Amino acid sequence: MQADGPRACRFGRRWYLNNESWHPSVPPFGEMKCILCWCVSGETHCQRQECPPAACASPARRDNPCCAKCRALDATPDVQEKVHDARAEAWSH
Repeated sequence: MQADGPRACRFGRRWYLNNESWHPSVPPFGEMKCILCWCVSGETHCQRQECPPAACASPARRDNPCCAKCRALDATPDVQEKVHDARAEAWSH
């Protein structure tokens, strides 16, 4: 028997609609904010957030706990701009 439309995905004990995305919850760790999953026609796909390499001596994880980021005083404006562009590029894939 064939379904009439796109199928939902089951992840753990929950069901997700086609094209829905979520951060998975993995016991005993809880919600994995650095991983994004999405449902495509009944198949679950997950990907860890890709982080650009930090171009400074002592990166911090203040704003984004998934990726290290240079403090404003540690990097030149040119380096900060490259890090920002690389991060935007990583999430667009």
